[in-house]
Amino acid sequence: MNDKSKTLRKTSIVVWTLCCLLLGFAAATLLDPVSAPKAQTSTLLPAAPGSFSQLAKKASPSVVNIRTVKVVKGMGRSPMPFSQNDQFRDFFERFFKDQMPRDFKQRSLGTGFIIDKDGFILTNNHVVEKADEIKVKLSDEREFTAKIIGRDPKTDLALIRIEGARNLTPLPLGDSDKLEVGDWVVAIGNPFGLGNTVTAGIVSAKYRQIGAGSYDNFIQTDASINPGNSGGPLLNSAGEVIGINTAIYSRGGGSVGIGFAIPVNMARDLLPQLKKGKVVRGWLGVMIQNITSALKDKLRLKDEKGALVVDVTADGPAEKAGLKRGDVIVSFDGKKIKETHDLPYIVGTTPVGKKVEVEVIRKGVKKSFTVKLGELKEEKEPQVLSEARPNLGLTVKEITPELAKNLRLSETSGLVVFQVKDNSPAAEAGIRPGDIILEVDQYPVMDIEQFSRKIETYKSGDTILFLIKRRGATLYLTVKVED
Repeated sequence: MNDKSKTLRKTSIVVWTLCCLLLGFAAATLLDPVSAPKAQTSTLLPAAPGSFSQLAKKASPSVVNIRTVKVVKGMGRSPMPFSQNDQFRDFFERFFKDQMPRDFKQRSLGTGFIIDKDGFILTNNHVVEKADEIKVKLSDEREFTAKIIGRDPKTDLALIRIEGARNLTPLPLGDSDKLEVGDWVVAIGNPFGLGNTVTAGIVSAKYRQIGAGSYDNFIQTDASINPGNSGGPLLNSAGEVIGINTAIYSRGGGSVGIGFAIPVNMARDLLPQLKKGKVVRGWLGVMIQNITSALKDKLRLKDEKGALVVDVTADGPAEKAGLKRGDVIVSFDGKKIKETHDLPYIVGTTPVGKKVEVEVIRKGVKKSFTVKLGELKEEKEPQVLSEARPNLGLTVKEITPELAKNLRLSETSGLVVFQVKDNSPAAEAGIRPGDIILEVDQYPVMDIEQFSRKIETYKSGDTILFLIKRRGATLYLTVKVED
């Protein structure tokens, strides 16, 4: 064999070897399809997933889209600005009656998730509140009419149910108490009506208070949550529900990476009552506030933990047990009160009638009391009187504890001036919004009925003597009744 033949032979071997390697690599790639991404290998994040695809596939069939319709009553034809025989009435009706606001349907979107095979679905109260019609669409496009089983406005939770649906897949409920800041979470919802959408992030914070109510205890996450996500599940990496997406912080209406979810443990505690259609809470009968560093020193406390009692409801459970204004509640039924907002939730989830031990610090000394809890009565919508006869130009409302808190009033009952019309008799007399009306001509008035009955006895030209409480001081003001 000559040198030329040897060179060709070597070249052929090299080319053949390279071809075999390339074919082998291609075959390995084709025959070994890519599986789900494996966990990240970082030593700091040994359990961090490389993909949430399997979690999303498993959880999505349990997440539902909710559409609601609410009929908003318009003014119709009745409030014509003219009397029956007014010469302009026919002209007004002919040209403007079609522009008068009528009843219209207000539609909204939300999310929910199935919690059992009987068709129970958990969502937010604000998604279904006052809805005249609720439609639920499953991930397989089946649609059902739902009815409200139970609502709890104080925690913004609602339980609805669909009937006749088969092959439902409930989502497992996790333990939100075990959740840690930095844990991975996944949100599934119906943002802007787009349908099931999956977003992921981490737990940014726990125990957030956002001013939503007495039971604020939100999980904060940077997983994208947008309008329409309300009521959807927040899942941990095991696919368990650890929160119900409820609110976002946003200046423009879209997600900026600050979303809030109700801890699922709160929902789990309320589920038995929601299924019965009504939530009943324990009542202690105290008003509380946070402890500042200045108060800590003044009250001879070791730290700022606990809830400071600023008022005790007369004849309430706390007063009967011996609690007083100035006490600092540090333990309730064996549970430590670290933050002020811990107390309302713990009291509210304690059965009515149960006798519990309450530990307080009073003037530097720890004391213990046994309290039998009462039932927290649902507050009625405060009554409003806007046009008393004679018309004095003021709007008054009945004070409720919640209204007193919002307006920072010292009283929790009685009447408060809500609005005063410019140049009205009340305005000229010096009455201001926020004034608390104690008496009318030395006659105590505690509700709208008493106030209205008394005011209607006056006629044009009379002078009414008001006893007003303003910023802790009382003063008399006289109002001249005009036509």
